[in-house]
Amino acid sequence: MQDLQYIEIETQASPTASVIWLHGLGANGHDFEPVVPELGLPDDAAVRFIFPHAPNRPITINGGMSMPAWYDIKAMDIDRVIDTEQLMASARAVGRLVDREIERGIASENIVIAGFSQGGAVAYELGLTYPKRLAGILALTTYFATAKTLKPSPANAAIPINIYHGTADPMVPETLGLRALEALEGMGYEPAYMTFPMEHSVCLEEIQEIGQFIRKYALS
Repeated sequence: MQDLQYIEIETQASPTASVIWLHGLGANGHDFEPVVPELGLPDDAAVRFIFPHAPNRPITINGGMSMPAWYDIKAMDIDRVIDTEQLMASARAVGRLVDREIERGIASENIVIAGFSQGGAVAYELGLTYPKRLAGILALTTYFATAKTLKPSPANAAIPINIYHGTADPMVPETLGLRALEALEGMGYEPAYMTFPMEHSVCLEEIQEIGQFIRKYALS
């Protein structure tokens, strides 16, 4: 996969932390751009937000229509039949953005990987396999697509993970969020799990919780 195009926002000059935030199917990096001012970060927090754009690709469940996607979804049953190779290629591409942040002077342990829906599945794959310690993983309304094949990195054996899910989500049922929680706990991780009365979206209370996570793990 070619290097990803992305939007970049810095809250202050000379950032000391980075958040790489992955959108969902059919969206683009602009999708979560508006949340930055809503996170409630301190006025002096110097954080670089990177919102990558997924490449366009045909999506089987949408009749082969091409749209921004981190990977193809072949069936929408509860187990989600996906193109795992494409997902892993996307994780590697996002991993190059992490590498670039480290080259730009951000310590790896101050880099958060966040992802919504499809983007969350990529965030799990990347965050749990990256060879250097990261600040944490934010999994928004998503599922752990590579739980059975993932090869964890010892560097992130104790990585903080927050899972957020809508209790009325018709696209990614909460059952999938709970399955991710169970799989992660079975692998020795200690994720936090939070639900909100919403469908396939985010809400202000969730965004503020995410801001607290960034403050605690990337800015402390």
